[in-house]
Amino acid sequence: MNREDLLLELNGKFPSLSPDDNPRNPGVFVDSTEFLPFLTYLRKEANPPYDFLFCLTCVDWKDHLLMVYHLRSIANRDELVVKVKLSNRENPEIESLSGLWRTAEFHEREVFDLFGVKFLNHPDLRRLFLDENWEGFPLRKDYQDENMIEL
Repeated sequence: MNREDLLLELNGKFPSLSPDDNPRNPGVFVDSTEFLPFLTYLRKEANPPYDFLFCLTCVDWKDHLLMVYHLRSIANRDELVVKVKLSNRENPEIESLSGLWRTAEFHEREVFDLFGVKFLNHPDLRRLFLDENWEGFPLRKDYQDENMIEL
């Protein structure tokens, strides 16, 4: 199945999908309410499945956080980028994908540590780089530190 056929099939099953026409990393935006069922489908039911999560990160857009997942199907070497908007900057939460892809565990800990996103049902969600007493999230655009140099 090629990418266009896959996206047509996915649009029928997940109505909140919208295309991301980025030529470098084609993908989709999915609503946070359909996020976990959508990625579960890609991992377990898509033909061929997207069996490798090789990158998971977060982007701060000042008014919201955007989770970005890079998936690969090893069988046909196809890649898909899935983006999910988190509107609640004060308490950003999303389901953990560590039950679908083990590689998500450390990626999610990194995003938790540096952006403050809480991953629900994560098996070991704790800081990865910073001390437990660290205050704030250094990769957020609103982060302030007395040692920062302003340009």
